[in-house]
Amino acid sequence: MRRQWMVWCMALCLAACGGGGGGGDDDDGGGDSGIVGESSGGSGDTGGTGDSGDTGGTGGTGGTATSWYQPGVGITWQWQLLGNVDTSVAAALYDIDLFDVDAAQIAALQAAGHRVICYFSAGSYEGWRPDASRFQAAELGKTLDGFADERWLDVGSANVAAIMKDRLDLAVQKGCDGVEPDNVDGWDNDTGFTLSRDTQLAFNRMLASESHARGLAVGLKNALGQIPDLVGDFDFAVNEQCFEFDECDALAPFIAAGKPVLGAEYLASYVNDVAARDAMCADARQRGFSTLVLPLDLDNSFRFSCL
Repeated sequence: MRRQWMVWCMALCLAACGGGGGGGDDDDGGGDSGIVGESSGGSGDTGGTGDSGDTGGTGGTGGTATSWYQPGVGITWQWQLLGNVDTSVAAALYDIDLFDVDAAQIAALQAAGHRVICYFSAGSYEGWRPDASRFQAAELGKTLDGFADERWLDVGSANVAAIMKDRLDLAVQKGCDGVEPDNVDGWDNDTGFTLSRDTQLAFNRMLASESHARGLAVGLKNALGQIPDLVGDFDFAVNEQCFEFDECDALAPFIAAGKPVLGAEYLASYVNDVAARDAMCADARQRGFSTLVLPLDLDNSFRFSCL
């Protein structure tokens, strides 16, 4: 979640331009598992780079995991955070909500050959989550722009860190292959706290190390200004709107490190203008990105893949 002030105006634009209809899925070919190669293309385009599979990571000692899932550059993926998960999408990797799916659903996806990344917000308070009562009033900051039901968290708090570690434990209990912690760029936003860059870096590195200690892959969400510091700590990047805002060069260190960039674009022209979408997708493929064009709500009402 980023640049929230754009959400409502883009949503209105999508509606005005006819976006948001179902049945627009350009899928990625059949049977991708995160281990086998991928070759088919979306939007009339040629196939993307093959998925290099998962390898063991280096890491923990003394009772912690020493390997975890590591997706390859060019992997196909599906991102759905609202509604019943559509399990028919031919993508190697599914990114779904940690709290809204159960272990049986995750196991079913894995049995069908998919890897599963579980989303949760690490840097914002969501009052509807089952562990919401554990946050202290002093840890709740300003409302996130465009999301009136979310508030920034004080990521320097030991209690916040403890809650996030428990969420990682939940991801292990449910069988997730990895996690996508959201809102890890509070230091660069008006949170109501005096969060320093170093405080954010320490929190983000804690998320990465604690994920790896549990055998979980972990993605860096947006946080472009910290990529040079954190590319070595995270296994993949999840980015929103880098093409729209001309920020994609900042993600190159992940590709150079052999780690995928999972991108999402919401711009109405990418939804409704095939030529604009194809041009963006050609750029994404050249960069080695795994880019999707999706609805802002991430409800799977339409989906276009650049691979």
